[in-house]
Amino acid sequence: MRGEAGSRGCEILCDSYHIRKGKPKLKGLPASFGTEEEVETLEVVCVDRELRLKVILSYSVFEKSDMIARNVRLINEGEEHLRIEKVLSACIDMDDEEFEMVTLAGGWARERRLQRRRLTYGKQMVSSSRGESSHQEHPFLALVTPETTYQTGCVYAMNFVYSGNFVAEAELNQHDAVRMVLGISGEDFCWNLRGGEEFQAPEALLTFSDEGFGKMSRSFHDFYRNHMIRSPYLHKKRPVLINNWEATYFDFDTEKLLDIAREAKKAGIEMLVMDDGWFGKRNNDDSSLGDWNVNKEKITGGLKYLVEQVREIGMEFGIWFEPEMISPDSNLYREHPEWAIHIPGRKATESRAQYVLDLSNPEVVDYAYECVAKILRSAPISYVKWDMNRQLCDLGSSYLDRVSQQELFHRYVLGLYEMQERLVNEFPELLLENCSSGGGRFDAGMLYYSPQIWCSDDTDAVERLSIQEGTALLYPLSTMGAHVSDCPNHMTGRITSFETRGHVALFGTFGYELDITKIPEQDRKMIPSQVEMYHKYNDLVREGDYYRIASYRENHKYDCFLVAAKDKSEALMTFVQVQCIPNFHGKKIRLQGLDEKALYRLEGTEESFTGEMLMKGGFVIDFMQGDAVSRLYHFVANF
Repeated sequence: MRGEAGSRGCEILCDSYHIRKGKPKLKGLPASFGTEEEVETLEVVCVDRELRLKVILSYSVFEKSDMIARNVRLINEGEEHLRIEKVLSACIDMDDEEFEMVTLAGGWARERRLQRRRLTYGKQMVSSSRGESSHQEHPFLALVTPETTYQTGCVYAMNFVYSGNFVAEAELNQHDAVRMVLGISGEDFCWNLRGGEEFQAPEALLTFSDEGFGKMSRSFHDFYRNHMIRSPYLHKKRPVLINNWEATYFDFDTEKLLDIAREAKKAGIEMLVMDDGWFGKRNNDDSSLGDWNVNKEKITGGLKYLVEQVREIGMEFGIWFEPEMISPDSNLYREHPEWAIHIPGRKATESRAQYVLDLSNPEVVDYAYECVAKILRSAPISYVKWDMNRQLCDLGSSYLDRVSQQELFHRYVLGLYEMQERLVNEFPELLLENCSSGGGRFDAGMLYYSPQIWCSDDTDAVERLSIQEGTALLYPLSTMGAHVSDCPNHMTGRITSFETRGHVALFGTFGYELDITKIPEQDRKMIPSQVEMYHKYNDLVREGDYYRIASYRENHKYDCFLVAAKDKSEALMTFVQVQCIPNFHGKKIRLQGLDEKALYRLEGTEESFTGEMLMKGGFVIDFMQGDAVSRLYHFVANF
């Protein structure tokens, strides 16, 4: 905290506290929620009497969920102009237990790969300063005891409910004490706290597991399902969709989309999603963002006609937007170049031939929101894919005054949240899927507005094993956008069986990203059975407990995971053999999450096993020939 005199310092001392049932909302920010029976909140009031600054430390305890939600609110009760230069949402101090630091790292098309290293003396951190949360690093940090696995060991974990810049840091000091912190990154951040104003920091979630990563994951999954996601789709099957992006890219028109819809309907697919290229003069990615008017040369008859035709075929309709962006080649930019984030007097940096709209400006927020809303009001559209395809740079705002420029990153995120809050309120039945060049903004903050997020632009089934493992470390399977795409895969060139692609996508939202009119006949004939498979198992996948049994990321040979019903009445296990090893016997797998005393029948066979046999003795996976082949095993209890 820096005062008007220029000195930097803050000495806050405990003044009072109070405990209340329930949990208050955070103004303008996503946050967890719960009833008075589910959560109790401790508020510790601290003051710096010299600065006349009040700091409220809030701890909301969800006892049954093994979760604490922590946030900080700062109130300037004086007249002096204060400047917040650093504010963290969580801090834990403890003795070292020879901790290892666990984070999620990656990049575009390689998101959320688990990273683990010994915590050494000094500060170790992960962070984002790109204006989004989760391509290269992720707003998550865990400290674990040595030899911690998915089943054993102690885990102290934090996850940030925020979609912008963050810092997650662990420090081992000279006294062998450890400090963990999580909050908004201090890089390019400074907030003006004038007299009578307050600043609300985002929420951090803290949990502890004494049963390894597995218990931590299940705690986060249940918490997000019960106390973060608000969508009416939370406990519903999502419609099986087909997206035209990898099928056509920008080369489509009404008839091409209707051809896809007709063929998809025959196969049991339930929704057609029209991706990028339907507006302005957008025949490639170098123009028209901001000009959200239907291109009637492509969409002949207009959008309403197309939607009605798709619905007559018997399918729902979805549409793609990128509302936060503006193309230099657009009518909007020609009319309002000042609406793009840029440094005055300097040439702005283009990425993907686009700039970022300045969402710190309420006029821009209103315009961007209305672009989406007017389209949704014009036709019966059931689904929106909300994309964001570049990071923020060249930070400058024509709207903010000179002393407020370093507020831009945070104000941008607040503007985004405002738009999505308005969207879910005006269109409460809309299925919203967030996206940011794939998984660049896959975080708990976005789940507050959308029940699912596109997991990665990399749809290769083998690559998805590691991406979805890292994502499922924190987030429910039902939140992970996952599709069956064409082969050779458009990104990696890898060829995998249509069956394996379906099995991997099943443990996500499940859909298709291909031209169903052109794929091999044998693949097309498999789609009805895959759709049937989705409807049969989705309730279990969506609501059950997730167990990681083996990791291809670790062993480089095979992947295995399982979802068990809460009442242990059934379990669905997926085994993916990535690399076939010749002259090798079957693989013994020990299941998890079953009732030891119950008798389980393996579906499709006459074989039965007790839960104890399956978990302690193991189940043998027979030898399979070929790379990237997979099997599903459904065990049903006979109580």
